[in-house]
Amino acid sequence: MSSTPVPLTAALQRSWEASRFLFTGLLLGFAGYVLTFLVAAVLVFAAVVVGLPALPEATKLLRRLTESERRRAAARLGEPYRPTAYLPLDTGELGERVRRALTDPATRRDVLWLPFQAVVGSVVACLATVLWPVGLLVDGTALSVVHLLDRRTADAYGTPPPVRRGRVLRWHPVLADLSASWNRSVLDPPAPAGLAERVAQLTESRAGAVEAHGAELRRIERDLHDGAQARIVALSMRIGLAKQLLDRDPAAARARLDEAQDGADAALAELRHVVRGIHPPVLTDRGLAGAVRALAAGVAVPVEAELDEVEDGRRLPAAIEAAAYFVIAEALTNISRHSGATTATVRIGRGAGTLRVRIGDDGHGGADERAGSGLVGIRRRVAALDGTTRISSPAGGPTDIEVELACGS
Repeated sequence: MSSTPVPLTAALQRSWEASRFLFTGLLLGFAGYVLTFLVAAVLVFAAVVVGLPALPEATKLLRRLTESERRRAAARLGEPYRPTAYLPLDTGELGERVRRALTDPATRRDVLWLPFQAVVGSVVACLATVLWPVGLLVDGTALSVVHLLDRRTADAYGTPPPVRRGRVLRWHPVLADLSASWNRSVLDPPAPAGLAERVAQLTESRAGAVEAHGAELRRIERDLHDGAQARIVALSMRIGLAKQLLDRDPAAARARLDEAQDGADAALAELRHVVRGIHPPVLTDRGLAGAVRALAAGVAVPVEAELDEVEDGRRLPAAIEAAAYFVIAEALTNISRHSGATTATVRIGRGAGTLRVRIGDDGHGGADERAGSGLVGIRRRVAALDGTTRISSPAGGPTDIEVELACGS
């Protein structure tokens, strides 16, 4: 006897998966109705200035909705999902953030998708609903009878039964695939436009990287000038003074040499500190997981670290490890100094060629990138490696920072 599943069961399973996709689209369609009116209201209020602060926040909400649809459509079509390269709305003055929200091509496509999904998503979901009773009546009878005939033929001739998809239920997966394809065509840019947007994004990220690089060089210069250089100058003066005292007062000369020894040790410590700021030796010696555990151990706030996915012995590219390390270091420093948190978490995941880093705390939130909290530096460091940064820090907390970096493995 053949062990092939009953065609009706397989057809029902395929139809249910497709219908679940379509009904979720229906919910997104309802959300599209609401957001359409919300965006229109915000634009009206923005025209009279009163609603300007709400425009970037409404745009962020729209982006989250459309990104979830892009992710669903990619999964349905079996295609890789790539986060959309939006212009950032968390940095700059209010006028600059409003300008980005209004001029971002990806956001414009999101706005156009709202009425499309509100209409098409609802129509397709209704069609899927209508097909269910018809499909159960027609295919429920036909597939059961045909299956019995196929089994008899298979048993008599030893051939496998053919695959039966039904006459009506087969349209559920077709509708789901069409809906996903339509959404991708509306939300994703055409190839030339996508290339232009990519160039614009890279230009902005590289400009930020150059600025961050310049700031890093100035920091290193300042650390060397104010720290190690000053100590080395004092060391030279003490040695010169010891030489002058050597013949007439050996005890005083020996005291100056002892001071010079202490100064040399302090200068060496300053140089090590500068080197750690360029590329921490612990990162080279112990890898990302070990370096992060060392960071967590030195923070006043208790840190829960989940690093299993980067403790398998496979090293990441050096630039990726350094970026992840400095992002975590800056975030933990902010948590210790500003958050008022009692606990913090660091989670690092790895998969599908992407390194995911998430840092969170239970503090009071309200982190502002414009207030010099180091968040701008985190965003620029990640953007320089073509990564993405998402920061959520509402007033009252909690604060979450999520970073994704392409690691090529």
